[in-house]
Amino acid sequence: MYATERQGQILGRLEATGRVSVTELARAFDVTTETIRRDLDALEEAGVLRRVHGGAVRWATAAELRLDERERTGRAAKRAIARAALALVPRAVPASIALDAGSTTAALVDLLLDWRPESGDGVLDVITNAVPHVLRLADNPRLAVHAIGGVVRPTTSATVGATAIEALARVRPDVAFLGANGISAGFGLSTPDEREAGVKAALVRAARRRIALLDATKHGEESLLSFAVLADIDTLVTDAPPPADLTAALVAADVDVIVA
Repeated sequence: MYATERQGQILGRLEATGRVSVTELARAFDVTTETIRRDLDALEEAGVLRRVHGGAVRWATAAELRLDERERTGRAAKRAIARAALALVPRAVPASIALDAGSTTAALVDLLLDWRPESGDGVLDVITNAVPHVLRLADNPRLAVHAIGGVVRPTTSATVGATAIEALARVRPDVAFLGANGISAGFGLSTPDEREAGVKAALVRAARRRIALLDATKHGEESLLSFAVLADIDTLVTDAPPPADLTAALVAADVDVIVA
């Protein structure tokens, strides 16, 4: 097989999966890993992929979808993830959680509308920088909703900026439920916006336990800015087993994986 033909097939695999591995490609094409690395280097030079540790990923050139658009996609997966995440919400009060902005955390919000503690008259403190989450959860009297201030980012309806980061530095929620645009072995959790990355990183620093809620379309994806390495999170809740390289990295980072 000529190099150009092999590289064309590599691009086809990349388009289908979003990520390719050097070792898997070498096995598939029956060539050395050095040959595959040269192929990937040539394709990166041509501007059609981005090299990462152990392989390559698509360039993240697609425009970020607005929150309302994302809420219309992958609904079944997000609902399944939310149901699994609900079991991780503390039932004994007093307790506190933090909710990141996003469509998957919004699915968890749907389930929190009827949340009740196991016993007693206490409330669950809910800290969030997502304006839609605040408006919806305020109707549940068993939740004390704490709205994080800041500048509202229209794409995600999340508050961002120094005010939000400073507010998160003053709290210590028991559990934070986080969203991301991608999760990969080498780049960790990532998102395309610098201000939102700052707030997500502040959520990671603030919480005692960090739980990422990410559907399978985020596996192996790398957005512009990393806000956490895999070791920064305690649990990944997803709807399908991650690919082999990501699974190995999660195991090495001691991250529990729950497949909903």
